[in-house]
This record gives sequence, C-alpha cells and structure tokens, in this order.
Amino acid sequence: MFTIVNREEMAGGTVILNEIEAPRIAAKARPGQFLILKANENGERIPLTMAETDPEKGTVTVIYMVVGKSTELFRRLGVGDAYQDVIGPLGQPTHIEPGKNVVCVGGGTGVAVLHPIARGMKQAGCDVTSIIGSRNRDLLILEDKMRLASTDLHICTDDGSYGRKGFVTEVLKEKLEAGGVDQVVAIGPVPMMKFVSLMTREYGVPTMVSLNPIMIDGTGMCGGCRVTVGGETKFGCVDGPEFDGHQVDFDELILRLRAYTEQERCSHERCKWEEGGAA
Repeated sequence: MFTIVNREEMAGGTVILNEIEAPRIAAKARPGQFLILKANENGERIPLTMAETDPEKGTVTVIYMVVGKSTELFRRLGVGDAYQDVIGPLGQPTHIEPGKNVVCVGGGTGVAVLHPIARGMKQAGCDVTSIIGSRNRDLLILEDKMRLASTDLHICTDDGSYGRKGFVTEVLKEKLEAGGVDQVVAIGPVPMMKFVSLMTREYGVPTMVSLNPIMIDGTGMCGGCRVTVGGETKFGCVDGPEFDGHQVDFDELILRLRAYTEQERCSHERCKWEEGGAA
C-alpha cells in the first residue's frame, strides 16, 4: 500500500505535497528520477519527479499542481489514504560532477524537481547558486529547502510581491556576465527552459533541462514521450528526463504538450461537477 503519511497544501491549495510510504523505491531513488502514480482504477498514470526521498523512513515525496482530472483525484487523497499504483524509480539519475560552479534555475513547481538536484550538487562540493521564481509570492514553494540546498539563493516574482521583481532569466544573465559558471540547470515551465537555454548558448555554458512530455507507460514502449534532441528522437522516460537544453526542440515539445489541452479542461470540469453533484 502506497499510503500518504504527510500532506501539505501550498499556493492556496493549488499545489499539493504528498509524502508517500514506498520503502523499496526510497532505497533506490536518486536525484532527477521520477515516479508514475495512479490514484485509483479510474485515474490516469501520471509521471512526477521526486522532490524528496527518505530511505530511513521509507518515504518519497511528490509535489504537483492541480491542473486536470488526475491531479484533482490526487488532491482528494488525504493522510491515511493510498495511491493504487506507484512505480519507480524511473528515468536516468542526474549526472553530478563534483566541484563545479553551478547555477540552478527553477520556476513554479519545477522548484520541487530542482531541489534534490541542487542538494546533491552541494553535497558533492559544488558551489550552487539557485534562482527560483513564481508569478507571485503565494505561488513560491520550497524557499527554505532551496536555501539549505544552495550556497546562494535568489528569489524572483513576476509582480514584485516578494524578492526581486522580474524573471529568473534577468538574474541568470547577470551571473553569466560575471563569468565563472560551469553549468546551468533549468527546470520549470517549458518557455522558461527554452529562454534559459537560448541565453546560456550565447555564453557557451552547458545547460541541463528536465522535460515533462506526455507519458503513458514510462518504460520506452509506447513512444508517447518522444522529444527531438539534437535532431534525433529520444524518449523522456528512458533517455531522460534530463537533456542538453541546447539540443532540445522546445517548439515541438510545446506543441505536443498542448495537443490535448481542451480534452484535459473538459475532463477536469466534469470531474469537479461530479464531485459537487455527489456532495
């Protein structure tokens, strides 16, 4: 049983943290890897990168934004409830080179994915400058954890309600112009990762991004998570989820992610209506 042992709501209840009992997964998981979860028999299989693992407690933690039917079903699970299925760890773990000067850039719920990577790099002796951002202060997550995982932390909000007003790319540009950056890690909304990669290419700084393509089985069988990297087809589930940002075809990825937007919206609305009707 993949029982929820801790649950927190953030960003006005639109972002949920679930700590899940999964001892065998927790024992093997590494930074950058992900899970596929299913709430119940009527739910979809949803890939989520682990924000935290605790081998001693035997738990893994995921953080997600409620955007569709399946994440709405996740939201309804409370402490003591269980996911029907949790599969993992999946994907390739993050390649960490000790002693590097790294800038980690995170946006929105991408900060949850970034956290274990930044922490792992700092533990490996890297100098980790983290830049995290959100639309406003209420949507900012994991500030305290990112501060502990970083040598230096910068916070941005689009509206200026907290930290520096503006985009994470503005702070990143300042760091790149100052020089001495060995690597950039960018995780968050696809447009953000695209513009970070375009910027770092100009400075010749290697850049790693974590992609979130549409995924079904998570083992490379279905081909649903295919992305174009360096002109070649790669699968996000087995070749990724991390890729060279300078080689990713972000425009194609954006189109694929938008393919089922209307169906997802209708399904989510119907799910909420059914809950209201049942109440």
